Amino acid sequence: MKTLHKKAMSVAAVALLSGLACSSVFAEEAAAAAEAPEVSPITANVTVTNNYIYRGLTQSDYKPAIQGGFDYAHESGLYIGNWNSSISWVSDQGLAKSAPIEMDFYGGFKKELIAEGFASDFGVLQYYYPTSQITGTNPNTTELYIAQNATFGPVTGFIKFSYALSNTFAAPSSTGSNYSDITANYDTGFWGITLNGHFGYQKIAGQYIQAGQASASYADWKLGLTKDFGGGLSASAAYVGTNVKQGSGNYSGVYAYATPTGRNMGGQTGLVSLTKTF
Repeated sequence: MKTLHKKAMSVAAVALLSGLACSSVFAEEAAAAAEAPEVSPITANVTVTNNYIYRGLTQSDYKPAIQGGFDYAHESGLYIGNWNSSISWVSDQGLAKSAPIEMDFYGGFKKELIAEGFASDFGVLQYYYPTSQITGTNPNTTELYIAQNATFGPVTGFIKFSYALSNTFAAPSSTGSNYSDITANYDTGFWGITLNGHFGYQKIAGQYIQAGQASASYADWKLGLTKDFGGGLSASAAYVGTNVKQGSGNYSGVYAYATPTGRNMGGQTGLVSLTKTF
């Protein structure tokens, strides 16, 4: 009886100690989970830059710009977002009395459909330039896009194709224009620095041409680096350019990529920016 009682007590003690040990582990895990911040499906960002360059062309007449937006990403892969920037090109080109802001609205689906590290992305993007008076072709543009992202160790990148369902950035009769984008990034593993490279080609449909060129179509490129400071703060510097030739302004039948002072909108230039992500 005593022996059996002692065994029973021993078993009970082991069970109790095991239970306490498990409870301790669970308590530690629960505490860790409570301390770890929950990942939000909503992110926001704000950027200041010395020059807003898009597809190789200045949108702010080589002047500083402030930018920002937000994104909502659902676990299913569906997402929506908005991004905005100060600009000057719409009024610079005489297309509107005043249009100091670009507002982008987009939504789509992004998921690793092929394999881990290979996210496919499908969506629609609306470029909107609020203005009270349009004197030329409406600059508002709607595009469909498809992209394939890839990760190979420290190398990430994507290929992307965008197709215009409307006139493209005020170029008349340019529905069907498209843009091809190849971008690659290499994480050096040193001091939070990533090397960036990009090549793109903007095809402008129709007969709209650029002064000194056979068409308004052109190629653009970028070489640069990004420094991650942590806490959502990063800085980037790049050298960008295009094969756009020097224009001399807008005149009948010709589309010139030129600023009001006659400077090439796609000229080679340096680009620096500071971004905070929340």
